[in-house]
Amino acid sequence: MADSLVIVESPAKAKTIGKYLGSKFIVKASMGHVRDLPKSQIGVEVENEFNPKYITIRGKGSVLKELKDASKKVKKVYLAADPDREGEAIAWHLAHALELDDTDSCRVVFNEITKQAVKDAFKTPRKINMDLVNAQQARRILDRLVGYKISPLLWKKVKKGLSAGRVQSVAVKIILDRENEIDAFVPEEYWSITAKLAKGSSVFEAKFHQLDGQKKELSKEADVQEVLQAIKGATFKVAEVKEKERQRHPSPPFTTSSLQQEAARKLNFRAAKTMSVAQQLYEGVELGKEGTVGLITYMRTDSTRIAVSAQEEAKEYIEGKFGGSFAPESPREYSKKAANAQDAHEAIRPTSVMRDPESVKAFMSRDQFRLYKLVWERFVASQMASAVLDTLSVDIAAGSAVFRATGSKVRFPGFMKVYVEGNDDGTTEEEKFLPALAPGDKLKKEEIDPKQHFTQPPPRYTEARLVRTMEELGIGRPSTYAPTLETIQKRGYVAIEEKKFVPTELGELIIEQMEQFFPEILDAEFTAHMEEDLDHVEEGSEDWVKVLKEFYSSFEKRLEVAEEEMKEIEIADEVSDEICDKCGKPMVYKLGRFGKFLACSGFPDCRNTKPIVKDIGVTCPKCKEGHVVERRSKKGRIFYGCDRYPECDFVSWDRPSSKPCPKCDSWMVEKRNKQGARLQCTSCDHVEEIEDNEDNDEIV
Repeated sequence: MADSLVIVESPAKAKTIGKYLGSKFIVKASMGHVRDLPKSQIGVEVENEFNPKYITIRGKGSVLKELKDASKKVKKVYLAADPDREGEAIAWHLAHALELDDTDSCRVVFNEITKQAVKDAFKTPRKINMDLVNAQQARRILDRLVGYKISPLLWKKVKKGLSAGRVQSVAVKIILDRENEIDAFVPEEYWSITAKLAKGSSVFEAKFHQLDGQKKELSKEADVQEVLQAIKGATFKVAEVKEKERQRHPSPPFTTSSLQQEAARKLNFRAAKTMSVAQQLYEGVELGKEGTVGLITYMRTDSTRIAVSAQEEAKEYIEGKFGGSFAPESPREYSKKAANAQDAHEAIRPTSVMRDPESVKAFMSRDQFRLYKLVWERFVASQMASAVLDTLSVDIAAGSAVFRATGSKVRFPGFMKVYVEGNDDGTTEEEKFLPALAPGDKLKKEEIDPKQHFTQPPPRYTEARLVRTMEELGIGRPSTYAPTLETIQKRGYVAIEEKKFVPTELGELIIEQMEQFFPEILDAEFTAHMEEDLDHVEEGSEDWVKVLKEFYSSFEKRLEVAEEEMKEIEIADEVSDEICDKCGKPMVYKLGRFGKFLACSGFPDCRNTKPIVKDIGVTCPKCKEGHVVERRSKKGRIFYGCDRYPECDFVSWDRPSSKPCPKCDSWMVEKRNKQGARLQCTSCDHVEEIEDNEDNDEIV
């Protein structure tokens, strides 16, 4: 008979741990938090030291009853929630709900769910860490105060249903500020001159570098003509050849932020999906005869630290698989990426390097395998020797001008044998070969290509870019990035277009009011300072009530001013040319979660609504009668469909083209990335390049 009860958050985690602990332990799941602040009221006694009034979460009564009944049948209860603030708070709430002694050593934590790690954790249970609990409480109360105090003001003065959040509002402002930068951007002209040169049968390119011994900017066509005049009839001759050896070092193992960014770039995962799949890998995957095994370490961390045992195992694997030269002379140590990074956990790594992705692929879903492979490869590469590249820089004289050609080749691949980090513009570093060149060599001029360019506006934020910006600014923590991005979309403050964030009119309206009356809430530095205060609470060097008092003293004054001075904003309905097909009254433009839509002016008697669609000038490729229009999904994503829906159910995520495929006459769609735009046939393998008129189309 079991004599101990272990409580974790999820059934998957319970299943994995139960197999490791054996019959003397009952392992049950709390299904996350069991207590929280009430939704119907603020739930915080501001005048009474910010005392929170917790209640049992709706639907968790039966879970708590089951846990209470089980706790009465055992001698000992262990609380094994995740090893972070949130997990510590869950343990503390469970201790209160089950009437356990929270000064007892009932808390067990492990950074990875492997048999050894779990058994070791149960040898050294500890008391609940109230510093961690208080840091979580302070964050929860801060967010509640901001949300529940500002939102009613916005309802009363602006529009029913609006709401404001502490970290979310800053994220929306970052997106809106970028949109304003794009709107205000004035393109500047610049030129480039490329010479296509040949030595024997080898042809390569060189870029214009300088004129008359001075670096020269090509800002207008007259500058280009000056250079072309200077090289007219000139012989192209190699003036100088410089060879260098360059080392390239591996990226550190993943933190939560870098995992979300890289999964977006390489796997096209949203942040929320990355965390969901990572949770599955952490909690355990059934590996046939080996049983259920946690495959990665805890996935909410901003540390790049690695356990010595994991470094030693990685070295053993690398030397066995690739040879001794691929392992560094001494284990790699990575410094903390951010000044405010916490070092409580290791970086995200596989629980065993010996469990390579291909050996466990058969037991995983496609998404699990792809993410595990990414984590595994990044970690192994982080423990490998640096790559060595030979770089070549060649200056070529032509009259009074100098052109420069560069080339590189990998002499020793090192970590690149396993993994190379992606980047936000989707480009990859490729080898560029140059023929053998020596000073005095004469080169044949094949072509001179002057090109006009214009500077581009800063790119809109993708999820990856926004996560990185939030991390750099110190806004939020590993556990908050994904939920923050989800929240600002659900509330309709931003929409996703071409995988990039665009502020909605609703978002602009909120930020406009917040900037006027609650500027601190939108101030990235202020928010980062609050995060530091919460970290100090976690470390035990700051009192959580003191932190809340300091915040609320100025916040309360802002509330009083806003209550008095915030003007009621009348959002007048704009009448459209559309007539309601149900009652015959004019349709008006309304502002909703994903921007404007059409609604009947006879509301509430007539509740007819229509989306605003944009005709893209393409005949429907399916029915050949309707026109393709741009629509928006319930999640705010743009797609294309036939305007005869539901008679015609044609739909496409990619923008259809009016040009038929020259190979099979089927319909084609537009595809874009950083390298340019192309038309791709939906039926055959035909692809053709097109001129990309979208200035700012970054794909991550």
